[in-house]
Amino acid sequence: MITAFRKTAETFQAGAKTLPQRYFVSPAVFAEEQEKVFSKQWVLVGHQSQIAKSGDYFTAEVAGESLIIVRDKRAEICGFYNVCRHRGSRLIENRKGQLSAAIQCPYHAWTYGLDGRLLGAPHMDDVLGFNKTDYSLHPVNVALWEGFIFVNLADASTSRSNRDYISLEEWFAPLAGKFARWNLPALLSARRIKYDVRANWKLIFQNYSECYHCLGVHPELSKISPHDSAENDLIEGPFLGGFMRIASDKSLTISGHTCALPVGDFGDEDFRFVFYYSIFPNMLMSLHPDYVMVHQLEPQSPERTLILCDWFFHPDAFNRVDFRPDDAIEFWDMVNRQDWHVCELSQQGISSRAYVPGPYSARESIPAAWDREYLRHLR
Repeated sequence: MITAFRKTAETFQAGAKTLPQRYFVSPAVFAEEQEKVFSKQWVLVGHQSQIAKSGDYFTAEVAGESLIIVRDKRAEICGFYNVCRHRGSRLIENRKGQLSAAIQCPYHAWTYGLDGRLLGAPHMDDVLGFNKTDYSLHPVNVALWEGFIFVNLADASTSRSNRDYISLEEWFAPLAGKFARWNLPALLSARRIKYDVRANWKLIFQNYSECYHCLGVHPELSKISPHDSAENDLIEGPFLGGFMRIASDKSLTISGHTCALPVGDFGDEDFRFVFYYSIFPNMLMSLHPDYVMVHQLEPQSPERTLILCDWFFHPDAFNRVDFRPDDAIEFWDMVNRQDWHVCELSQQGISSRAYVPGPYSARESIPAAWDREYLRHLR
């Protein structure tokens, strides 16, 4: 059913070049990105399966802000700034966990419900005019797309007038139904690996968006998925990518064989393709027939990026004797580390006084398109 994916004639803009050095090394540019991109766009922070039960939570960092993502007593997913309304203490230190019924500040024991309401504030009853309803946790916009949790730090109540804020439903409208066959909301992560990469976050996107480098950098990958088989169907805007072919009777695993139950109902033709898409500004999604790999980027500085990589499988696969998730995880951990190495080499070279922007090849049309989208948001 490849025909279900709208294929667009891809054009390459002659003369396109890589970005100037300042976009990869300048603290001022990095601060501008945090303000104009990560503080205003929908940013991936996790998957709904991470907080399956009421009281489950995880913390996330977006644009330098610590956030609490929690499932409340009504099973709704909520997001709050990780800041006590009393004297500003950080409320939760752990990356993830389970809250029995409330969030309690470790400093002066102010206590909040899972919905953010202030429930208790010791010794504040004697303070004239104090009203607990005035001191709920500051909320953050939270919404789901295909089971993935996104947050937006823009103030929805004031931003509509100046067009800074767009709902998640509006943002993802161009992708409506595109990934339905992969059953993304129902999938479960078998493992997460955290990578600390000494490279600018944009280099990660650009590397992911082309296979011009694959034959030399990824010989194992190229044997299974030909480096020159890429066809792109999203070629402009915040969502970019397409598909590559998988060799007959092969899978992108160490063994070369499928490692799990198919994540969806695929025909024989579609079982020979893997789909790669970048979702601006911090999500990379690789859709295989038997698993889905997702990279979540967390920029730390102009020259450092944390990457959280999850491997998602069909929930029924976990109970089968033929489930071999490590076959896929070890394969992509190898490929990931190959990518991170060349990204770090790029960062080192770009930091040199000798660096000047170089020309993109015709096989790098998606990185060039990504640059245009990035600059549109920055300007």
